[in-house]
Amino acid sequence: MSAQRTAGSALGTARQAGDSDALEHLARVGLLAYGVVHLLVAWLALQLAWGGGGESADQSGAMQTLAESPIGKPLLWVVAVGMIALAAWQAAEVLRWRHGWSASGKTRTRAVEKSGKAIARTVVYAALAVLAIRFATGGGQNSSQQQQQTTAGVFGWPAGRWLVGVAGLVLVGVGAYHVYKGVTKRFLKEIDTTDCSRSALRLVTRLGQVGFPGKGIALAVVGGLFTYAAITFDPAKAQGLDGAMHTILGLPFGQILLTLVAVGIAAFGAFCLVRARYPERT
Repeated sequence: MSAQRTAGSALGTARQAGDSDALEHLARVGLLAYGVVHLLVAWLALQLAWGGGGESADQSGAMQTLAESPIGKPLLWVVAVGMIALAAWQAAEVLRWRHGWSASGKTRTRAVEKSGKAIARTVVYAALAVLAIRFATGGGQNSSQQQQQTTAGVFGWPAGRWLVGVAGLVLVGVGAYHVYKGVTKRFLKEIDTTDCSRSALRLVTRLGQVGFPGKGIALAVVGGLFTYAAITFDPAKAQGLDGAMHTILGLPFGQILLTLVAVGIAAFGAFCLVRARYPERT
């Protein structure tokens, strides 16, 4: 009984944390920051497509762009706090749905699906928070170089090559799911648009329809590069988002293709800005 009471208390605390007004407001700030990061990545990708700019067309390039602005460091700390809030919010979601793991049928399936997505988002937001803090404190570095170093280290593990390959295939799958999510408008199921006007709902829908496929294509290319790195046993091939942008640029009609991807990522960033207005659908 004591163990059950403790577990129930922990779950209650998690639910309260997830429903906390303060955390919800911070999470909204995080969504705004997340949107701004994507808008900056899109701008860097456009510059790459049309022969300008010197920053990496990825999250590290976006953070570097912020760091070089007149109020860069305060902005980076705002981004970091927002990302930490988003990570905490998603961690609370994992605990909120944990009670459904032991259920059966559709309840268990939904709980596992919700928990899996929340865990993945927690990792992404936490990583962005760390990246923002590093640039805010002057210790940031190019993401592609860091990813290559990490991949080289993983190659040294037992079955490390397979792990990199699996990670690449997972990213390809995530990218494909983003495209599917945008085409089918599935993202609307995650947002409570009860109080949304018809024009606002149309805006959210259009941004999601363009944004999710744009981001999905970029993620799928990143996954393809990681998979190729595993096949060739060459960590230099694992170049991250900036490498994916260069790969797209190197394709036939690459300038146009990269521009379209950049527009898609910009639409996803704008979607996050608008998304911050509406609560999560439970």
